[in-house]
Amino acid sequence: MPTLKSKETALRMEVKHTGQALEKKKQQLEDEIKKLEMMEKFWVEFPELLHIKNAEVKIRNIAGVKIPMLADVNYQVADYALFSQPGWIPGGVDILKKIIKLRVEIKITEQQFRILNLARKKTTQKVNLYEKVQIPQYQNAMRMVKRFLEDKENLSKAAQKMVKKRHDAKEVAA
Repeated sequence: MPTLKSKETALRMEVKHTGQALEKKKQQLEDEIKKLEMMEKFWVEFPELLHIKNAEVKIRNIAGVKIPMLADVNYQVADYALFSQPGWIPGGVDILKKIIKLRVEIKITEQQFRILNLARKKTTQKVNLYEKVQIPQYQNAMRMVKRFLEDKENLSKAAQKMVKKRHDAKEVAA
């Protein structure tokens, strides 16, 4: 029971931290997108400049729950002529990489939040089941067994006294 309670506490804290991290990342993404609103017209000219090649995800274990963690995002940058294109493109590619990575992090953090929250709910249900149902039933059963054994012992003592009285009465009569 203490193990389940500590797991529940750890999951509750982790859900809270993950929720806060998710909100922080969403705010960062919103801030980055606001910075680029004025440059949106420039990006229309280069729609195929940057793609995600793959996102490496590792598994992390928190209180017995496996959650995904972003390890790295690999990009594929289209070839472009460095000298014939505008000078802002290399910097712009870096900004796009940052925005794309934030979006991927948000998706994975949302997954983490769902997984951790579900695990927390299940653990809380187990704790409540044990505390409110199974432990009281076990204690009641133990009380009943104890009473039964006490009653059996009392009957046994009473029977022994009766046998002793009969035995003593026979000795006195003899």
